[in-house]
Amino acid sequence: MHKVTMLGTGLIGLFYTMSLHGNRSRDHVEVVYSRSDERGSKFAQDWGIPRYTTDMKAAIEDPDTDTVVVGLPNNLHEEACILAAQAGKNVLCTKPLARTAAEAKRILDAVEKAGVFHGYLEDLVYTPKTLKALGSVRNGALGKVLWARSRETHPGPHSSWFWDKEMSGGGAIIDLGCHCVEIARNFIGKDIRPVEVMCWADTQVHPIDAEDHAVGLVKYANGAIGQFEVSWTFRGGMDLRDEVSGTEGTIWLNHWLRTGFEMFTAVGEGDYVAEKAEGTTGWLFPVGDEVGGLGYTAMFNDMFDSIDTKGTPREDFYDGYVVNAILDAAFKSAETKRWEPVMLEVWRGKDEVETDTFMTDYDAEHFLIKEEKMADGRTKLILKEKSGGKVVQKVVE
Repeated sequence: MHKVTMLGTGLIGLFYTMSLHGNRSRDHVEVVYSRSDERGSKFAQDWGIPRYTTDMKAAIEDPDTDTVVVGLPNNLHEEACILAAQAGKNVLCTKPLARTAAEAKRILDAVEKAGVFHGYLEDLVYTPKTLKALGSVRNGALGKVLWARSRETHPGPHSSWFWDKEMSGGGAIIDLGCHCVEIARNFIGKDIRPVEVMCWADTQVHPIDAEDHAVGLVKYANGAIGQFEVSWTFRGGMDLRDEVSGTEGTIWLNHWLRTGFEMFTAVGEGDYVAEKAEGTTGWLFPVGDEVGGLGYTAMFNDMFDSIDTKGTPREDFYDGYVVNAILDAAFKSAETKRWEPVMLEVWRGKDEVETDTFMTDYDAEHFLIKEEKMADGRTKLILKEKSGGKVVQKVVE
């Protein structure tokens, strides 16, 4: 059994506590920290937490807890993680790890110097569909992954600090792009180095200093492309979708909207529908198991199993650091309108990867480009001559 200090009583702290206390879990939140005494008291009462405090340092150093879960605004991650490392506690931090790669590197250095367990709470790589899809990719079902596209869009965050560029570190890119970038890394291969980023970003709707909409491309050393699409301007709820394309197959994932649970009500649902749902009447898309569907259950299972076995979780602070470095390049590219390099002080993946174009032999003289069954029943082959490089076609009756 692990006794947990929970830092934060907002939406993410709520989801984390729901996950930890669900399914008759033996792991339990013993101390909760909130910046609001009133909120901390109510949260502790609602979830059967013995102690609450408005003193973050005291919460982290509580002698009865062994694990600190950081669910705080981005500008507090560095302080909280370093305090946890100094206290010798296991530390799990929500996404993004930090506002910048420099902050993330300081956090990474602190936990590694202290020798404490560290886990990056990137829930969307733990959704049931994502885990199943990753298994298929690792089994070779798609061949070489060429392109991974991840989209997260919704009408905007639920708390004021997200909208404050100084506290958050940015807008939709830092809030949502961190999810999308790490999803793509998982499909392409986390040992494949991200090389450079091209990003467009703008503030289209909201009166804020940060971007509320962005699209970016991340080029990897093996030639693969990761694409992220993020927005705080999307109307209709939260849209979470991923697409993965390889030399031998394709995967489409829809995690949230239109996934099989649809309900119409003229009078109103009368209760919470789902995260970022914009209304309670008309067509609604409720979620049966929100913490499971968003990956929290599998994520915490991985974290605590890894603590118990002294292993490394699927996501740790090094992953968070790489994500922040990619996002730094995205922010710079949005300003310069050019491809910008991903600056990594430390790279722990492969140094050399294959970038060769795939060639399939058709016969001794030709490569096969494409084979297609036509509407008239014939088979058409598109071929490339090995000697001269000319593209030709052949029809098989």
